[in-house]
Amino acid sequence: MKNKALKRLIYSLCVLPGFLSFFPLNSFGAITGTVGSLNLKDTVVAANGFKIKTVIIDPGHGGKPSSNVGHYSHGASGSYSSERNVTLAIAFKLQAAIEKELTGVKAVMTRTTEDDVSFERRAEIANENKGQIFISIHCNSLSDRVVHERVGTKRHKPVYRSVRVPDRSGKGVLMLVYGLHRTREEEKAIQNNQVGEETELDGGALDPNDPTTIILTNEYKRKFRQQSIKLATLINGELTDTDGRRSEGIREQGIYVLCHSAMPSVLVETGYINNPDDEKYLNSEEGQNEIVASIVRALSTYKKDMEQVSQ
Repeated sequence: MKNKALKRLIYSLCVLPGFLSFFPLNSFGAITGTVGSLNLKDTVVAANGFKIKTVIIDPGHGGKPSSNVGHYSHGASGSYSSERNVTLAIAFKLQAAIEKELTGVKAVMTRTTEDDVSFERRAEIANENKGQIFISIHCNSLSDRVVHERVGTKRHKPVYRSVRVPDRSGKGVLMLVYGLHRTREEEKAIQNNQVGEETELDGGALDPNDPTTIILTNEYKRKFRQQSIKLATLINGELTDTDGRRSEGIREQGIYVLCHSAMPSVLVETGYINNPDDEKYLNSEEGQNEIVASIVRALSTYKKDMEQVSQ
């Protein structure tokens, strides 16, 4: 393996050490402290004029309703709508808005029908299309609560039974980035879809133990995580500050598509579909348009920041 990519990497780290920004996370303790954001690849490819050209849009879930009334085999459901339909509607609007508002950017969908697409295939679509940003659209939901209700008395003592009741108290948005406990899977995806293109092979397969491979993989991994948090922060800010939505902040979670997509990735929980107010908002044209506009504004800011470094 030649060391061309490693030399470019080391040079970029030496001449541009100061591109660090920090993003505090409001996450109920799932992620704490501050995280630096080093725009590594953007500095490496500065001579080529780095541009964001492809965004992957992933409408969460899909599939047919299950036999259980009010529940779906894939995704959450509200009193009259399902996650598979809401996320697809938002995703189509987001695709159109990105290609209209962000000049030169193509938006690729991982699902365009109600049919489900496997987690593996979603990640493959993202990597095959050489996506530079991965945004997964979902609807949140809370599990039923178990309560004890009195049904009578026996021998002068109260008798209770346990019943399940819907918990509709959840409200607002949530941003998710990949969990560090799945870092091995992410490293493999990066090696297959990023490092292999950055290095020149003298025949044979990519050697995961080669120093060049290890260094490039670690730098991509750090960069993608930091940029994922940056994008999540921007989207969260637009949804809360512009649209006035309640937010549960940014959390990390071991989600397959986020770990296996070799690019900055964010999962957007757009609202609680089993909350009556959120369900109404998520199904309305106004609500969907606001969500899409906020994501596009965040993407526009992110794109300008990333491309600014390469000027």
